[in-house]
Amino acid sequence: MPTQPDTIAAPETTVGQFPRRRVDDYIVEIVSDSGEGAQKAGQAFGAVCAKMGNGVWTVEIIPAEIQPPARSIGSASGNRIRISSRSVTNMGDRADLVVAFNEQVLYARILQDACREGTVILLESKWAEDSSEVVRDEYARALADLAERGYKVVEIPMERECLKFTENPRRGKNMFVLGMLCHVCGRDLDKAIEEVTTIFKRKGEKVVSSNVALLRAGFEYAQENLGELLIEIPSTGNDKPLVVMNGNQAVGLGIMASGMEMVAMYPITPATSASHYLADAFAKTGGFVHQAEDEIAAVGFACGASYAGNTACTITSGPGLALKTEFLGLAVMAELPLVVVVVQRGGPSTGLPTKVEQGDLLSVLFGTPGDAPKIVLAPSTIEECFHFVVTARKLAEDFRTPVVLLTDANLATGVQPFPRPEVTSEWMANPLDQSPWDESIPPYSWNPDSGISPRPIPGQVGGEYVLTGLNHSEESKVAYDSESNQKGCEMRSRKLAALQKTLRPPAVYGDADGGELLVIGWGSTRGSIEEAIDQARADGLSVSSLHLRFLSPLEPGLEEILGRFSKLLTIEINYSDPVDAPLIDVETRRHAQLARLLRSHLLKDIDCWSNVHGQPLSPTLVREEIRRRLGAKEGN
Repeated sequence: MPTQPDTIAAPETTVGQFPRRRVDDYIVEIVSDSGEGAQKAGQAFGAVCAKMGNGVWTVEIIPAEIQPPARSIGSASGNRIRISSRSVTNMGDRADLVVAFNEQVLYARILQDACREGTVILLESKWAEDSSEVVRDEYARALADLAERGYKVVEIPMERECLKFTENPRRGKNMFVLGMLCHVCGRDLDKAIEEVTTIFKRKGEKVVSSNVALLRAGFEYAQENLGELLIEIPSTGNDKPLVVMNGNQAVGLGIMASGMEMVAMYPITPATSASHYLADAFAKTGGFVHQAEDEIAAVGFACGASYAGNTACTITSGPGLALKTEFLGLAVMAELPLVVVVVQRGGPSTGLPTKVEQGDLLSVLFGTPGDAPKIVLAPSTIEECFHFVVTARKLAEDFRTPVVLLTDANLATGVQPFPRPEVTSEWMANPLDQSPWDESIPPYSWNPDSGISPRPIPGQVGGEYVLTGLNHSEESKVAYDSESNQKGCEMRSRKLAALQKTLRPPAVYGDADGGELLVIGWGSTRGSIEEAIDQARADGLSVSSLHLRFLSPLEPGLEEILGRFSKLLTIEINYSDPVDAPLIDVETRRHAQLARLLRSHLLKDIDCWSNVHGQPLSPTLVREEIRRRLGAKEGN
């Protein structure tokens, strides 16, 4: 097992008698019962670290139930924050430090293999004196077990300290923890105060003052009691203006930057926070959010707006995508520009609403009845979540078709700093053409070379036409004859071929000239895959990676690139059969979704490795699989 990337140099600073240990990479987790504010503390801590110039990646720890029982493994709620002296694009491996509000939620993280031998546990100590003998016994047994596992446990009287400042420590303990972490990790207290003030300013000065007092109390407690834990994480030294946000916020910002004026959606985890962000900000750019009565109404509303000339967006997750299917087919048939953001989560059915998965690729590509080609993009970073929305709007209008953006829960809730976008007028939609339409041009005047037709707007004089979901002729007349149906299918497909001819081949990460193994991924797995590739290549292994952003149409040059490598392997977060499972052989095995797509497209023997653990992939998991595939022995 590789060690944590924890490079130690000579101490840079000393606090009292305790030196700060310099590290280049550090992972902190804060975990509590649902409703105790660990997520808010983690988000604030990540934001402070980012604003101090560190690379940051956060992952939300979200319980499956809305209100699970307290002091239970299922109640674990919180945040993982990876802090680095360089830019990071994934959650990393095992935690260096975990703050736990009780020992039961801590076990939820241990079961997820989030801790390693030597992980520091800052544990709320109030349970040792609980009125319940059962709770006291659970706590005592946990202390013994944690020590046996090799963790370093530091008991902290969090509630006792918070009672000095508030009558309800359940609603303030998170800020006390934030203060402790700021001192332990060398974070600027003034920046933390600014962040807390921003978080609570809408609740009034009294609430702000109370939370700032708790923040200071935690900082001072760490100064007096946690000197042996002090670390220093150098900043990246990036002098460019940065923004700090999660993927759903980046999608919302991209919608505004693209010039789209309307988003229609129905609340669904983990996509909902995009609508919360837009509800606060969209009106300032002239847009509005329509919360429909259900998923079907949301996509119908968006289709109507797009037909009227204002390309619209609808945002959803897997179950909502299923409900939108019929309207997506209408948008394909009627050739309506439409942007659809699908924030993937665990499935099938309602599945794992708060967990990550990449299970919707085949559904998006082939779930609509009949032949319904769509453009499908998959951003791989939070920054790409912003830029790809702008691209999606332009493609939807240029090719007069739905464009689906596949993100996932890892991108949606993770927080990362990235360079502040410099807005350009080229991102914006052009003003609607309201000049009279040349009535000699039919509504679907397909160019036989590209399949693209000019787009009439019903508001134009002479631009009115009847939109239908039935097969239609170029004049938008219902047509049941064989020739019209064949031609319509050919033209809608040809648009994807036309787009593909404008794309560049994807770049190989590693040795572009070829090698023993090529790992192929898509979406949010990129950061973990590329970090694992770096580690494996440092071990002397012949491995590179390829990350796909366009999934329909696929990027060009794949056959030539893949031909340079002896072995091909997709790594994904969706289901595939293990090769050694009962009844599984070459005829019965089900492959991961990108592997299926590439195998059918390229007619190549492309293998796969995937899981549906509901967790983002760690670099170690990927690296271990690379080593297995290449037959690497320990020490090589």
